[in-house]
Amino acid sequence: MRVGGPAERLVTATTEDELIAIATSCYSEGEPVLLLGGGSNTIVSDDGFDGTTIRIATRGVEQLPSESGERDAVRLRVQAGESWDGLVALAVRNRWAGIEALSGIPGSVGAAPVQNIGAYGQELSSVLVAVDFVDAVTGELRHLTAADLGLGYRTSVLKRGLEGVVTAVELELTQRPDVGAALSEPVAYAQLANALAVDVGTQVSLGEVRRTVLRLRASKGMVLDPDDPDSVSAGSFFTNPIVSARFARTLPDDAPRWPLAEEEPALVAALDGATAEESVAVGMLAEAAGDRERRRSHAESPQGPGVKLSAAWLIEHSGISRGFALPGSKAAISSKHTLAITNRGGASALEIVQLATFVQSRVQSEFGVLLRPEPVLVGIEL
Repeated sequence: MRVGGPAERLVTATTEDELIAIATSCYSEGEPVLLLGGGSNTIVSDDGFDGTTIRIATRGVEQLPSESGERDAVRLRVQAGESWDGLVALAVRNRWAGIEALSGIPGSVGAAPVQNIGAYGQELSSVLVAVDFVDAVTGELRHLTAADLGLGYRTSVLKRGLEGVVTAVELELTQRPDVGAALSEPVAYAQLANALAVDVGTQVSLGEVRRTVLRLRASKGMVLDPDDPDSVSAGSFFTNPIVSARFARTLPDDAPRWPLAEEEPALVAALDGATAEESVAVGMLAEAAGDRERRRSHAESPQGPGVKLSAAWLIEHSGISRGFALPGSKAAISSKHTLAITNRGGASALEIVQLATFVQSRVQSEFGVLLRPEPVLVGIEL
């Protein structure tokens, strides 16, 4: 995002042992710690960070014996500082299926489990086995399985309060045969299927999926390009909200919605149990009182599996168009899609926050839905 003040102290860990030693020392001394991988999903306040920033630059991909019993399973242990997209490229070259639709996602492998990254019908949770983790409270090195991480839509226990640093990630992919085309997992997302000119559920070559996903992401400004000001962003700034089926029925008929499976955990999203009009009234009263926490407490999780809404649709239909900016601000909505907030050159973190807060307020006022930010916010609150 190219905003944020200085780091008081910056150290770089290039090996796993070094990362463990630095993190353990900081945690034992009670020093504030900021973990920095690629920095693509982090927005730091203009005041900077008062503490130690640990830049994770560890490298290495190790193939382990599979424990699943599947003959075609490929188990990998990947250092946290490895590039995520670099790992996807490696998997495609080696005919390993399972993460090809996650091409082009910026950042590091160690950050991937924090919000259970996902795109175009694939999520990390489908291939994640475990992580190695330094616990900030106990200082212990822990091996946390995927089940321990409480993975959900763009969330995990690592995002919900378990503090520490991921040092390595274990994944299990699927080896495709050496003969013939190396086929992807079944294409599970309609937009990707349309771009590939196939039906949902079809398998195509791994390379074709990767090339198509990269092309789709670039068309949305989601691949960093020095010639594209829309790519100076943190990607999607808001997650798609999850609401109850009852609340979803109060929205306009053309509002996109996707019923979720029973096991999908619910996220705070809407003023449940009320119509959209009633939700707006409650939100406006709370805002008038200046009580942000009260507004948050009213946003109760849906009962049952819930329904996922399109944050982009909600933003656009609340009156915010592509390219929108507040008067005099150097922060703007992307000209390619409304989910990204961009730095048009010289923006401050405060301007980013002001625009994000305005978007939140417009959507809540119009639809009674409180959008949640996706990036890691450091010294900033929405």
